[in-house]
Amino acid sequence: MSDRVKLSYNYCRKLTRARARNFYYGFLLLPKPRRDAFCAVYAFMRYCDDVADGSDSLPVKETLLREWKEALGRALEGDYGDSLILPAFHDAVRRYAIPPEYFYELIAGAEMDLEVRMYRTFAELYQYCYRVASVVGLCSVHVLGFQDPATKSGALRLAEDCGVAFQLTNILRDLREDAQAGRIYLPLEDLERFEYSPKELRAGVYNPQFLSLMGFEIERARNYYDRADGLIEMVEPESRPALWTLMSIYRGILSRIESSGADVFSHAAGLSRREKIAVLLAAGARQLRQKAGLAPGWQRFRA
Repeated sequence: MSDRVKLSYNYCRKLTRARARNFYYGFLLLPKPRRDAFCAVYAFMRYCDDVADGSDSLPVKETLLREWKEALGRALEGDYGDSLILPAFHDAVRRYAIPPEYFYELIAGAEMDLEVRMYRTFAELYQYCYRVASVVGLCSVHVLGFQDPATKSGALRLAEDCGVAFQLTNILRDLREDAQAGRIYLPLEDLERFEYSPKELRAGVYNPQFLSLMGFEIERARNYYDRADGLIEMVEPESRPALWTLMSIYRGILSRIESSGADVFSHAAGLSRREKIAVLLAAGARQLRQKAGLAPGWQRFRA
């Protein structure tokens, strides 16, 4: 590994530690090569998010994403320019055979955030979730490794479901912030079904109609988590604690939203640092059971 690639990995590790509020807890339980690869991939994705969510004008954001897409193409050929991210990113992509099309989909998802303010149907929202979150899951299972190559197609399908579950959780958690910024991610067909208007959502109206709407959305997200549970047993044993940690933290956020009466307007739902560490320690205990040849119980935990 060249000095430039080593420096790039070091930069990506520092960025991930500073910015990955939930993902970093899962990364900690991975063997160093897989952890470093995650950090490099995360750094690439973080740049896309920062552009889409930043304060630059729309034309500037469009230009930055177009330039990042062009930089991706060059990086895959070994030309990194002066980027601190791309040398490690390309090394991780090659090392774990991550299909490059996932990253083009991710950039397309960031571009959707610049163009689309509302989604008419869940099918339309699903495309967005796939691009900004499912592709993260698809990249992740390549880094985590497949326990049995014969189950690869099934693992990829469950990774897609896991990504959707994570993104739906993010949408529910950030409902107030996004609405105030002019973005409504909940499908308009759902708002109409429960007789709750975009205007009420922007105003933070908390009423029986909103509770019914949120109950429906929480159940939809939970169903995706249930479908994705089997993914843990499909990845390499040394990677299972990390995946279990991430799924437990995100599922814990969804449970926190539900237990708060879905009152996402008055406070942001999430797990405290202490609670995340508790999940991390629980994963470590299960990892020890796994190494001892005992049943670790990867699919029994519900935060």
